[in-house]
Amino acid sequence: MSGHNRWTKIKRQKEAMGASKGKLFTKLIKEITVAARLGGGDPAGNARLRAAMLAAREANMPSDNITRAVKKGTGELEGVHYDEVTYEGYAPGGVAVLVEVLTDNRNRTAGDIRATFSKGGGNLAAEGSVAWNFHRKGSITVKPGPTEDRVMEAALDAGADDVVAQGADGFEVRTDPALLHQVSGALEKSGLKLGEQRWVYLPQNTVKIEGDAAKKVVKLLELLEDNDDVQNVWANADIPDRELEQMGA
Repeated sequence: MSGHNRWTKIKRQKEAMGASKGKLFTKLIKEITVAARLGGGDPAGNARLRAAMLAAREANMPSDNITRAVKKGTGELEGVHYDEVTYEGYAPGGVAVLVEVLTDNRNRTAGDIRATFSKGGGNLAAEGSVAWNFHRKGSITVKPGPTEDRVMEAALDAGADDVVAQGADGFEVRTDPALLHQVSGALEKSGLKLGEQRWVYLPQNTVKIEGDAAKKVVKLLELLEDNDDVQNVWANADIPDRELEQMGA
């Protein structure tokens, strides 16, 4: 959503302060485990695992935790089997929401997600109700320092689709999902310092939300994110940055 990067930054600042770092590590470990199970334990030949391991390192996860998660995925260590499920729903104001989940109990999680939507003033929707409004993209964070022209030139040369300036937070380079690691490798070779690299869902159409309605939407998204089974939450709300900053203060 417009403002979503700001909202994400606010969440990660809180995580860095320690209040929810354990939850972040849990989500990252699940993703590493599933990625290794589906594509093998070698990140060189497993793009999803490579992205998950990079995210874990960005979050300062100890290397031993990463190694154990990979081994659980490959079967070298005993681990839990997680299913991937995507739920669709609506937040207050008609905001479309996608919820990506990794769960070891579909029935429990479905009930929890439905109850969370209801508690937050939204509702769970049928499959296909909102997914059409989102398209998959590769997202690469370029750390602050270079000029926008330099980042734009390097990104276009690497085959990226777009560059979005994020002010003091640097830049976001967007790519075709299949080219995420090809583009990130080229950006690194050009001398740019990179942060997070992952696949995201971007809305094709947004809903402008302000005031109390914006607070209700953000509250629901936070409730969903707080569920241990939830990996990512995407929404098409257009919330002004100033309001998100006030909520995160």
